[in-house]
Amino acid sequence: MTVIIAVLQAVLLVALAPLVSGIARKIRARMHSRTGASVLQDYYDLAKLWRRCEVREGPSGLVSRAMPAVYLGTMALLAAGLPLIMQACPVPLLGDIITILYLMALPRFLFSLASIDSGAAYPSIGGIRELLVGVLVEPSLMLVLFVMALAVGSTNVGVMAEAVGTLSAYPAVAVVVAGVACAMACYIEMGKLPFDLAEAEQEIQEGPLAAYSGPSLAMLKLGVSVKQLVVASLFVAIFLPFGAAASLAPADLLLGLVTYLVKLAAVLLVAAVIENSVMRVRYKLLGRYTWFVVGIASLSLVFLVIGI
Repeated sequence: MTVIIAVLQAVLLVALAPLVSGIARKIRARMHSRTGASVLQDYYDLAKLWRRCEVREGPSGLVSRAMPAVYLGTMALLAAGLPLIMQACPVPLLGDIITILYLMALPRFLFSLASIDSGAAYPSIGGIRELLVGVLVEPSLMLVLFVMALAVGSTNVGVMAEAVGTLSAYPAVAVVVAGVACAMACYIEMGKLPFDLAEAEQEIQEGPLAAYSGPSLAMLKLGVSVKQLVVASLFVAIFLPFGAAASLAPADLLLGLVTYLVKLAAVLLVAAVIENSVMRVRYKLLGRYTWFVVGIASLSLVFLVIGI
């Protein structure tokens, strides 16, 4: 039963990702006093790309060819392992924070490596920016998950969710501060402004997408959208687990699904409003902003050590 739930979670997030991206663009257009495209535009774009012929650059090799499928597959695997509908992880092995961190690092590594493998200068610059963002934000996320693991005595995300949901995670102040740091780190990981604009190929971070076309570009676009949902769901699963199903009863699972969708929509709405209220930051100045996140994550560790 839990394996079925894991598969359904992955299918749900992959199916919802284009819709969420379209809604975010619609919110951006309304905030900018524009009409904007349909919220279903991403589905139309993906369908068009799947029907087109794929063109590859001459110098590109195996890494560039395999990266789109690995990127999307890794995001789907993460979606299957997180405790979204239930408090417990559907697949315990995929719910361990060590596994999650490695799976989140794999697409970024291949994304950057593919930018170099493409043989073009512009994608290579985008790959460098992607690595820079990873170096700046991943330590904060790792520290937050480490603090939560120490607070609940387990590296399993499901155990963390259960402890937070029952208000038994201790020390409480350290958990709250860790939640704030996690929210900020997840916002950066989602590729939102002021740190990046993940849907535009002309942006520096999305430079490697310029080397792709056809089905490969469709998989990458879908993978980027799914990643935003996965990162937001990671925050929801750990720090907002309230309403998640405690058993496998159909009524509990249905209530957990509805509650999860409401919480995810609220988190994405807040992220969309923040994104469209700020301006983009030059990538050389990113460290000035991410150090603040590192400081809050370190503060949560200090509170954990002193027991408050």
